[in-house]
Amino acid sequence: MTEMITKSKQSDFKDIYEIINDAAVAYKGIIPADRWHEPYMSEDELQKQIADGVQFWCYHKQGTIIGVMGIQDKSDVTLIRHAYVRTVARNKGIGRKLLEHLSTLTEKPTLIGTWADATWAINFYQKNGFRQVAFAQKEQLLRKYWNVPLRQIETSVVLASNNFDKT
Repeated sequence: MTEMITKSKQSDFKDIYEIINDAAVAYKGIIPADRWHEPYMSEDELQKQIADGVQFWCYHKQGTIIGVMGIQDKSDVTLIRHAYVRTVARNKGIGRKLLEHLSTLTEKPTLIGTWADATWAINFYQKNGFRQVAFAQKEQLLRKYWNVPLRQIETSVVLASNNFDKT
């Protein structure tokens, strides 16, 4: 089989790191300059995310990892974290396949955070059945389930699966 999705292994770390930083270039000039870093995610930060419970899944094509997406259990919800596809492989349905696969791993409501100005990301998640939550609820959710700075809370949105109760 030339295409498959697998749970990441320790040996996939370098590929995950490279894919995140390759794909994140799309955010340069879109997200606030004070939130942009080179590299976008350091190896240390990626290690911290994994240690905090983000489990990455990898999309392989012809033996090469070309897309990654993380899932994180947060007691009463599941978070989709760090969804990236190599620049050369974008717009080929890989993100959708990863999202569909990760959605089968949980029955809990699923939340996704992304940058408010990353309209392509918001549109992607909306096209795949997620809805953007209200501003006040976004702030509450980001504070409860994510560990991000205030500036990132100010400049982000949260999208929720259909089984997420607004109350």
